Amino acid sequence: MTARFALFGHPVGHSVSPAMHTAAYRELGLDAEYLSIDCPDPKAVRREVERLRDGELSGANVTVPYKKLALSLADRADPLAKAVGAANVLRRMPDGSVEAHNTDVAALADELRLHQPSPRAACVLGSGGAALAAVVACQRLGAGVVHVAARAFSDSLASAALGAEFRALGATPLAMPSDATEASWCNTLSECQIVVQATSAGMSGADSGEALASLIPWAVLPQGALAYDLVYNPPLTPFLRRSRENSVNAVGGLGMLVGQAVHSVMLWTGMTPDQSVMRQAAENRLFKGGNSP
Repeated sequence: MTARFALFGHPVGHSVSPAMHTAAYRELGLDAEYLSIDCPDPKAVRREVERLRDGELSGANVTVPYKKLALSLADRADPLAKAVGAANVLRRMPDGSVEAHNTDVAALADELRLHQPSPRAACVLGSGGAALAAVVACQRLGAGVVHVAARAFSDSLASAALGAEFRALGATPLAMPSDATEASWCNTLSECQIVVQATSAGMSGADSGEALASLIPWAVLPQGALAYDLVYNPPLTPFLRRSRENSVNAVGGLGMLVGQAVHSVMLWTGMTPDQSVMRQAAENRLFKGGNSP
């Protein structure tokens, strides 16, 4: 019987994951398929998780904006997913229970290490599950100070609770400024060797990302700083374009996507796929006909 794996998120039309996973299953000789399932609301995610419990699906990846929800819907979670507070992988166990994992942290840490191996401080943009994983990834590289900037951080009770998630990880929440020239914001960024863009801004089918990119004081970033965008489609987001215009080292999120997918396949099948095969399939899909899938 064909094993079915899936991606839950919204939007998912831009995703290259089906092409990447299909190539991996073919290379491994598995009778399996990978589906993109657009979930416009949490109710849809809950419905798909029940399909996972029922055995209609064997495993799932979870992307924005449902990584925190995925953890809460699982019957149990591995220690890293619990510590981060978000999951990007769900695995159906033999007894029908659902186990949550986070492979984003290791994949992102590996990527950041290639380009900025010893940061003293970092800033993560965003307040979702991807941002939580990015905080831990930066800490794994040795960043002693990690700031998290988002519009969601304000004086409201709800935002205070949200900020508590990041404080529990040892990060410092900051309200995103309305102006890139704000003095305290510039001072913060001037000390950060890594800036991680962990929102959906700039993603195909989502917000254009221009506004967010304009709020970064690029000129104050220290020499050798890395700007890493978790978005990989399109390959050149406003965040990456602005960083390169200001001579800041800029890297898109395709490498992280491939890395977390390799770990996903290993969790679901017990087999190790060829990372280069998955990367090539992702690039072929991503660059087919230009900069969109």
